[in-house]
Amino acid sequence: MLKKSANVRTHQGRRAPDQQGFLSLITGSFSTPAGDNPTVAMVEAAYKHHHLNARYLNCEVAPQALGDAVRGARAMGWIGFNCSMPHKVSVIEYLDGLGSSASLIGAVNCVVRRGTSYIGENTDGKGFLTALRTVADPAGKELVLFGAGGAARAIAVEVALAGASSITVVNRNPTRGSELVALLNEKTPARADLVRWDRPYRIPETVSIVVNATSIGLSPDLAGRLDLDLQSLRPGLVVADVIANPPRTCLLRDAEARGCIVLDGLGMLVNQGVIGIQYWTGIEPDPAVMRATLEGLFAL
Repeated sequence: MLKKSANVRTHQGRRAPDQQGFLSLITGSFSTPAGDNPTVAMVEAAYKHHHLNARYLNCEVAPQALGDAVRGARAMGWIGFNCSMPHKVSVIEYLDGLGSSASLIGAVNCVVRRGTSYIGENTDGKGFLTALRTVADPAGKELVLFGAGGAARAIAVEVALAGASSITVVNRNPTRGSELVALLNEKTPARADLVRWDRPYRIPETVSIVVNATSIGLSPDLAGRLDLDLQSLRPGLVVADVIANPPRTCLLRDAEARGCIVLDGLGMLVNQGVIGIQYWTGIEPDPAVMRATLEGLFAL
């Protein structure tokens, strides 16, 4: 994919690279707050490991500046970028089209340049599903999902398509929660219900998998806890958190102390990153390199 430098020599006899050798492929991320997002370290480690002349720029982008950021990426020839909170839905109006998964989910976390067009994709749900399957298969299972934002929508759709029997969406905003429930009931085979989150939520005994897809517990809010009846966390229940920083959230520590099987957010982050790099560069990056980089950052 990358052009090799021509064998050109200067008058001193030293080899000089051609100009293409100084032009990197540019990718990155638009979000706010961006300072605690470890994706940049993971992706750049993959680029280095696979000897790609590519960079990943982590950019602080306020909501009112998102359009300018996308236009800037176009002007500078970026080959793609990620969108994180709070841009996963609002970015759609600045794109040229959507892939099938992003269209169904109604949210974008990965933008890919195809020709002169910027196409929105969604790798969040696929990344989560790959990670979830290391501890549990959602087929035939009942799930509880906290949140109804972009990550929650992606996860809900993918686990529903993977055969989950029912999904209970627990959300403070009933309008947003109702939109996700309607999507699931209309577009997937799973049964979905909404619970308004206005009191400590008790996990029903028939539920097998619990997922936190909110930002509660995300750095710097390290002490953040879900409004959850901890006594309803029982041994064998799978409890997953999408938060990658910190990997050991209060939810996961509380769940592990009660004998639950826990899944941190690093697996989802690595797996969706693998898909994004494939989209942008055509290579299949080594997920072990990416995971090891994250574990080194968090001293795991």
